[in-house]
Amino acid sequence: MTENAISNAVAVRDNGPAAQIEQYRDEYAALVPSHVNADQWIRLAVGAIRGSKDLMEAAQTDVGVFLRELKTAARLGLEPGTEQFYLTPRKSKAHRGQKIIKGIVGYQGIVELIYRAGAVSSVIVEVVRTNDTFRYIIGRDGKPVHEIDWFGEDRGEMVGVYAYAIMKDGATSKVVALNRRQVMEAKAKSDGRNSEYSPWNTNEESMWLKTAVRRLAKWVPTSAEYMREQLRAQAEVAGELAAAPSAASVPAMPQPTALDDADPDDEGPLEGELVD
Repeated sequence: MTENAISNAVAVRDNGPAAQIEQYRDEYAALVPSHVNADQWIRLAVGAIRGSKDLMEAAQTDVGVFLRELKTAARLGLEPGTEQFYLTPRKSKAHRGQKIIKGIVGYQGIVELIYRAGAVSSVIVEVVRTNDTFRYIIGRDGKPVHEIDWFGEDRGEMVGVYAYAIMKDGATSKVVALNRRQVMEAKAKSDGRNSEYSPWNTNEESMWLKTAVRRLAKWVPTSAEYMREQLRAQAEVAGELAAAPSAASVPAMPQPTALDDADPDDEGPLEGELVD
């Protein structure tokens, strides 16, 4: 390797995406929620980009876009480069077909946001396969009955997915159940579905799970603001709470969530310019 080549390599290393993360360490540390270890979050972000040649090249195309995607992960308090928050290379017309980084909230990230709000004790999200037994009748069954032969040789193809939460007072949330057609309709809205790096192609089952839990998120709290509101309400009406029904027992209405801006249902094109 020539002296110039070595100098160029060092320059790329010192000013590349990983170095930029370190440079903005304080900004990311200020964004992550208080329960998240900022140093560990930084290490995950740096490790994700250094551990994949494809991600490194895509991040180098536009480091600014990459850093903004990490900002979304930091604001949500999700681990970048994991099933909480995928980092995927996507082609961009704005960059003449070169790949840039797109962040995608994974199903584990949505589950984490639901738990973090403090209203639920457990979240159940599972795929149903052809050799499983699944029973659920709205109005009769409080929750689905899903029987799996764990020791069978083959559970078969995925035919559906469901998700629900058990609230802290024991009530069951709305049950979300989707068949294959409905999951495929959700997939069809994803502009990155045909990319070899899309989770739809690298981890399809996780995207089935995400499709269900993403819809569940509209029926259960996903923000710490919920807990603050609960505490504020308790302080205001402390003398009346004993006679009032639990808020978690009242059927919820669909609500906007932190995901609506950070991760729209169709995983819309970054800057409106994604192509594959």
